[in-house]
Amino acid sequence: MATLQVTVEELIVHPHPNADRLELAQVGLYRAVIAKGQFVTGDYALYIPEQAILPEALIEEIGLAGKLAGPEHNRVKTVRLRGEVSQGIVCLPRALAGVELASAAAERTDFAELLAITKWVPTVPVSMSGQMESAPELIRWIDVENIKRYPDIFAPDEPVVATEKIHGSACLLTYLRDGDRVHVSSKGVGGQSLALVPTDDNLYWRAVHRFGLIEAARKLAEAFDLARVGFFGEVYGAGVQDLHYGAAAARDETLGYALFDIAVDPAPEPLRWLDHAEIGAALADLGIAVPRVPVLYEGPYDSELLLRLAEGTETVTGTAANIREGLVVRPATERRSDVLGGRAIGKIVSNAYLLRDGGTEYE
Repeated sequence: MATLQVTVEELIVHPHPNADRLELAQVGLYRAVIAKGQFVTGDYALYIPEQAILPEALIEEIGLAGKLAGPEHNRVKTVRLRGEVSQGIVCLPRALAGVELASAAAERTDFAELLAITKWVPTVPVSMSGQMESAPELIRWIDVENIKRYPDIFAPDEPVVATEKIHGSACLLTYLRDGDRVHVSSKGVGGQSLALVPTDDNLYWRAVHRFGLIEAARKLAEAFDLARVGFFGEVYGAGVQDLHYGAAAARDETLGYALFDIAVDPAPEPLRWLDHAEIGAALADLGIAVPRVPVLYEGPYDSELLLRLAEGTETVTGTAANIREGLVVRPATERRSDVLGGRAIGKIVSNAYLLRDGGTEYE
């Protein structure tokens, strides 16, 4: 999941092709259905993204009582309204009266706390949790922001690599060369600088052993004189999430795993992320065989092309068994993004994935 930010945005308003009383408000590359005449192009309004949990008073104020997702009807979810995909909510609550909206938009002011809006976090099954221990040296995974929200992460025609976004659960492994130590965690647990205590039945530790990740990370650390190595992959299969790609978590031999990132710490130099080509070269040079996420595109950045490519069916199995969750885009040469204030990386999530019924989102 991306970080939760509730911000004021300048709108572009489009006609709704299938409804006389509705229009579409564009924020970045997102579009949200609004009442006709509610806003015009150039107006500023609050944008509440999907996966936000709204307080009851705000839901009543903006006229959405009983219309949101979740058992308490308080979660923002992507929906289709009169044939058009609507992502997020565009509104102007009374709490923003007196706020200079253009300035708030320019400063990227986050109104989540003011409005008591929180991020939805699903309950994680027991098989994906476990006893935890402090792990301050763990290399955390990052929140990958949606390109639809931040379309200027990449420059037009900048060389990029787009890999398939697999619907599993992020498995974090940090190898510490000093003491030959290992931390294994999930994204949610690792975000608290906690690691999972090794057990035979824990999903992430099973994947680590099944695919030889400790040996691979150790080999990389020794070959390149690294203090730490971080492997980031997706564990997938039936029993992990609702999309399973023909794999299953019940037994180790049927568990799926795909590596999507490597971070290296050549202390005292700063931690850095390897780009796609560097990962391939390092693994090949060392004879390390670890499954990797499929590459869907390599070439100049083209947001419209990538939006289309995010849709369709998965390529993990080669049989198109599932819908495609989406894709993750990185520059061909790893760099920092001024737009994000950190690493240049973004995702596009498919409409089919967002609109499916009974989906799971465990971290």
